[in-house]
Amino acid sequence: MPLHPQAEAMRAQRAAAGTPPLYTRTLAEARAADLADIRAAAGNPESVGSVEELTVPGPGGPLPLRVYRPERDGRLPVLLYLFGGGWTLGSPDTGDAICRRLTNAVGCVTVSVGYRLAPEHPFPAAVHDVIAGAEWIAANAAELGVDPERIAVGGDSAGGNLAAALTLAARERGGPALRHQLLVYPNTDHAADTPSVREHDDPLLFNRRSVAWYWGHYLADPADGADPLASPLRAPSLAGLPPATVITAEYDPLRDEGEAYARALRAAGVPVELRRYDGMPHGFFAMAGVLDDGRDAQRHAADRLREALR
Repeated sequence: MPLHPQAEAMRAQRAAAGTPPLYTRTLAEARAADLADIRAAAGNPESVGSVEELTVPGPGGPLPLRVYRPERDGRLPVLLYLFGGGWTLGSPDTGDAICRRLTNAVGCVTVSVGYRLAPEHPFPAAVHDVIAGAEWIAANAAELGVDPERIAVGGDSAGGNLAAALTLAARERGGPALRHQLLVYPNTDHAADTPSVREHDDPLLFNRRSVAWYWGHYLADPADGADPLASPLRAPSLAGLPPATVITAEYDPLRDEGEAYARALRAAGVPVELRRYDGMPHGFFAMAGVLDDGRDAQRHAADRLREALR
């Protein structure tokens, strides 16, 4: 179907403003512009019971965690949420509105990991940070007031890639046990040459040049892209991974590899629900303030997580 009218209106605004693609800017400019754009489209951040900033030991030094708690008591389930930004942009602030909505809608504690960014810290630094964050949550569940038997992981875009990588690492390392994985338009194969990659080259939307720019920063050596922790679709087996919710967007170069990963999970015996949002561009999940389908996708994600974490 055509680009949704709400998404088309956003595209028209960018065209009228002469907004340059992020991949044409310096890293500092791109990081600032990305956060500003996300905040403008995310909607008003919801209030939660509390937000706490923690620093825990990480493989590269102190690792920041942001902990969101709902207005409820008891031993709660926990969601480890990983922000997007092509492993190059982003911070816990990027995913703040999403984490707040999911905390309230799921009734869980949500933990956002401030993993290291490329190119300063290329693959596998971010993966190692995410693993460390998950292991810290499981080891300190009593202190956090969460149930170590009810841990889910989720993320959008590069965060979805890291969430998928974490499930692979946790399976190989024997934990932590993960109840569910939420993968929102994830990168799953660094060398993907799919119809959706070839089709999407609009400079006013996330496009194939964007994808190449991010991978170029993330991988110090292109050969690293063969590692399943970088390209989960290349894992020899996906058996034994946690049930998954996969969300994709029609106007997204990552669409086909996200859907291919959902099919591969299903073929390996992993329960999967795949939902594509037609007419939507990459990034729509974070645009719940201006895109109705962004709000719907967040509600759908929350419903799936709430059911999985009961």
